Amino acid sequence: MKSLLLLIVLLYTSGSVQAQEKKVEFSTFQLSDTVYMLKGQGGNVGISAGEDGLYIIDDQVRPVTAQLLQALRKISDKPIRFVINTHYHADHTGGNETIGKAGAVIIAHDNNRKRMSTEQVSNFTKQTTPPYAKAALPVVTFNDQLSLHLNGETATAYYVANGHTDGDVIIHFPVSNVIHMGDMYFNTIYPYVDLDAGGSIQGMVRAANLALALANDTTRIIPGHGPLAVTEDLRAYRDFLVKAIGNVQVLIGEGKNLEQIIAARPTAEWDEEMGKAWITPAQFVTFIYSSLKGIHRYTLPISAPG
Repeated sequence: MKSLLLLIVLLYTSGSVQAQEKKVEFSTFQLSDTVYMLKGQGGNVGISAGEDGLYIIDDQVRPVTAQLLQALRKISDKPIRFVINTHYHADHTGGNETIGKAGAVIIAHDNNRKRMSTEQVSNFTKQTTPPYAKAALPVVTFNDQLSLHLNGETATAYYVANGHTDGDVIIHFPVSNVIHMGDMYFNTIYPYVDLDAGGSIQGMVRAANLALALANDTTRIIPGHGPLAVTEDLRAYRDFLVKAIGNVQVLIGEGKNLEQIIAARPTAEWDEEMGKAWITPAQFVTFIYSSLKGIHRYTLPISAPG
């Protein structure tokens, strides 16, 4: 959870990321003969390592790239052939430039390349992110789904429109029975919905439903942030999202505005457990309200808490 508090500072600007270099402890979890999860500083990394080489899902924040590569070498000494970015945020793409220059092919949804190629403005963080360096940009993009046929199985990346951003993908390893959710799943904490980048709470639910349709009772779920999960955890998370949305929808139906809805505490039953790590209850309610009202810009009422 401490890493998430730092994450809000690092999330968008590469300049800020460079200034925050620090020693990070990496933890590796082997999920099958070929698939691993790596936790460090930033989004959780998925790894496929086998006879065909090494490819990874996301590559954390920029200043830990050297340490990330060292952690990957403990799994395989083969070069990284591909990087799949689940979305464009800097805590998931910070290693792109270094790893891309070393020869890896970077893959992402079409919208990720568009956002990474242009200046991005966030009303939530009150920061502007300049375009990424050329070597950090995805060179292979897709608009629906894409499959990699390596290391004994076909892993498929599925696009889910307007979830955490407008360019998120989840990746399914059917043989290994693993799903990487990226930031469509924040395990044990309130999720961040990037309204300014086309995100919506409805898309977060669609992503959870897709993953649950692909999963069975023994599937391991890699969240964008938080501990490794199982299908039961993801199902509980989906149900929580649906109930929270319903609570806010009822208050909208009563004619209440955003400030009044925040004051009514429609997420009170989860606030103690999920609302103290990064995203506050007021911010989470704002994500839901704005999504339901079709507002594509983050604005928290001045007098609202958090």
